[in-house]
Order: sequence, then C-alpha cells, then structure tokens
Amino acid sequence: MRYFPGAANRPALATLLIAATLGLGVPAAQAHRDGDLEDRQHQVHQQVQQAQADVEDASKAITRAKAELADAEAQLAAAQADFADKQARAADALSQLQTAEAQDAAMRAALETAQANLAQAKADVVAGQAALDAQQVRVKDTVVAFYQQGSPELMAWTGYLDAQTPADLIRKMEYADTLVEDQSAVFDQLHAAELQLRAQKEEVKAAEAAADEQADLAAQQLANTQRLKNEADQAANDALLAQDQVTLTVAAREKAQRHAERAKARDEAELAKLKKQERHIKQLIIAAAAADHSTGFVGSDDGFLLAPVNGSVTSPFGYRVHPIYGYWGLHDGTDFGVSCGEGMRAAAAGKVISRYYSSVYGNRLYLDVGKVNGHNLTVVYNHATSYRVGVGDRVARGDIVGYVGSTGWSTGCHLHFTVLQDGTAVDPMKYL
Repeated sequence: MRYFPGAANRPALATLLIAATLGLGVPAAQAHRDGDLEDRQHQVHQQVQQAQADVEDASKAITRAKAELADAEAQLAAAQADFADKQARAADALSQLQTAEAQDAAMRAALETAQANLAQAKADVVAGQAALDAQQVRVKDTVVAFYQQGSPELMAWTGYLDAQTPADLIRKMEYADTLVEDQSAVFDQLHAAELQLRAQKEEVKAAEAAADEQADLAAQQLANTQRLKNEADQAANDALLAQDQVTLTVAAREKAQRHAERAKARDEAELAKLKKQERHIKQLIIAAAAADHSTGFVGSDDGFLLAPVNGSVTSPFGYRVHPIYGYWGLHDGTDFGVSCGEGMRAAAAGKVISRYYSSVYGNRLYLDVGKVNGHNLTVVYNHATSYRVGVGDRVARGDIVGYVGSTGWSTGCHLHFTVLQDGTAVDPMKYL
C-alpha cells in the first residue's frame, strides 16, 4: 500500500473556512459566505444527533424486540410440544385406567365366584356332616340289632346245623351271606360318608385359600386402578396447564411481535429523519468543496488512505439485503473487526470538522482530508468508544484519533469506516 502525503500541499475545506474567518487572502464577500457556511455547518452538527443508518447494523431496540420475539416463538414451540406430550400422556394414562378398570371388574367377578364356591363348599360340608351323622346312627342301630339277635357267624352255624335238607342248608347259607353283606354294606356306607366329608372339608380349605388369594388380587388391582386414576387425573390436569401455557405464550409472542413492529416503525421514522439530515450535511460539504479552488492531490487513488486499523474486513461496502428488515439497501462503509480499545489511525493528514454522538453510529468523527483528483474527500469513524481529538484539530497521517468501540447501533466491537467523495459514500477500498 503506497503512502501519500496528507493535505499539507493543498488548502483543505477547514483551511479555507479558517482563512475566511480570519480574512486572510480571501475576498470579503467570499470570507463572509464561507464564515456563514462554517457557522451553518457547525450549527447543523450541533443539532444533528443521528445520521443515516448503517443497514448492516441493527438498532438495540429492534435487536431486543427481535430477540424477545424469537424467544417467545421458541417458548411457544416448547409449550406446544409440551402440550402434545401431556396430551399423549393423558391419553395413555386414560387407556391404562380403562384397562385397569376392566381388570378390576374381572377381579371382582372372580372374587365373587370364589366366595360363592367357598359358601357352597361350606354348605356341602354341613350337608355331609349331617349325612355322616345319620349314617352313624344307622350303623349303630344295625350293630345293636345284630348283636341282640346273636353273633351273625354263630347264628349262621346254628342254622347250618339245623338244616334238614341240602336245599334248606343252601337257603340258610344264602340268608347268612345276606346278613353279612348287609352288615358290610352299612359299614362301607359309613366309611364312604366319612371319606366324602373329609374331601368336602379339603374343598373348603382350598376354596378359602382361593377366596383369600382372589381377595388379595382384587385389593391390589383396586389400588393399582386408583393409582392409575390419580395419574390420569394428574395427566389431564397437566395437559390443561400446558394448554394454558400455550395460550399465555401465544399472547407473549403477539406482544413481542407488537414490540418488534413498534421498534421497526420507530427505526424507520428515525432513519427517514437521519437521511434528511445527512442530505443536509452533504449539501454543506458540496458547497464548501465548491468554494475550495485548490488543486489538491492528483495521482493514483489506490493507497492514498492509510488503513485506519489493523483488522480484517468483516463486512464490505455495497448493496445487500438488510439483515433485520429484509429490504435492499446500501452498507455505506467497510467494517473492520477489531477489539474494543484498539487505536484508530488518521487515514490521511487533515482537519477534524465534526465530532458528535449518534444513536445510530454512536461516537462519530468527520475528518476532512482535502481534494483528491478534483474531489473533496472526507473520512468518517463510527461506533468509537471515545476520541482523543476534537473539532478544529489537525492531525497527521497515522495519528491516533480515537479508540474502537461498539456504541450506537452495533452488536459488537468494530470500526465502521466511511469515505465520502463530495459528500457521497463510496467504497473505502478504492482509496486504501
């Protein structure tokens, strides 16, 4: 990058204004006009607190509003997802509850069956016990009757001996067998009744165990059904709360949207005002440049200006879509990514013609560096933390004029460096 001397070999705009003020080498009428121009320019710079917006930078108001909107939209999406999840859980809990209630009904029916079986078994035992008692009475009576008549075996032998004929013997033997069989049958019936009663008592025990087990299962199922009912109620309540949260989040999103729209409207109104003020400043610069009849620097533009900072270009000069509002506009300078507090150099020798604070550009400084190939050249430093020179100060090429910052519409430390050629922004890289 080539070095070019500053405005030492040519009268700059500010020099012309000073000469006019002191009346040195300038006709009285011209001095009066230039003095009025300087006063007007100074007055305008005192009144102008903002300048045309850098479309690459977003105002803090709109940035906050957009952040609130994005946050609200994220919360809305989360609330909607939570609501859907809670609805699914509520539906699942209800399904489980319905299944549990059906199982509970089946358990109750099984318990009723078991209890009925137990009651029947107990009734059978009672009936069996009565039958056994009756059978025991019959056996007792039979035994008593037999032994009152004598021993069945002895009676049989006596009958055998008293038989007169073989047929009579056979008849007596058959009668004796019948008596013995009847006696045996009575005892067999008694034994069978005892066995049946024993079996019925075992059935009662089994029925009692089954009824107890079924009662335990029914109690467990009832507890599980109650738990699932509570869970279903809670899930339904959670779904309602989630739905309420969605409603509240929608309201918050709408509020954030309104804030963003109001911030955008304020910004657009501010931009319109700033553009009007910048046009006024441009007219003053053009008028002052027209009054400067010096030749100034003549030669190659490339390298006339010294790089104002040692930083890489993060956003070049040119037209682009606005990152916030989406319209097509001009980024009227070159952004250099530099840490806050880094020194900013004078791009060429010249005079500070304005320094003020803009809510858009933050701390702003205009440095007039004279004519270059017949055009008045002004460099502008924006978003500075602070400046170490003031209006009217002369600086040499490379002098530190201020320090990089992030004031105004800025989302981070950087230098927005603007070059005005006859009051119109041009690509700074043409001169760097």
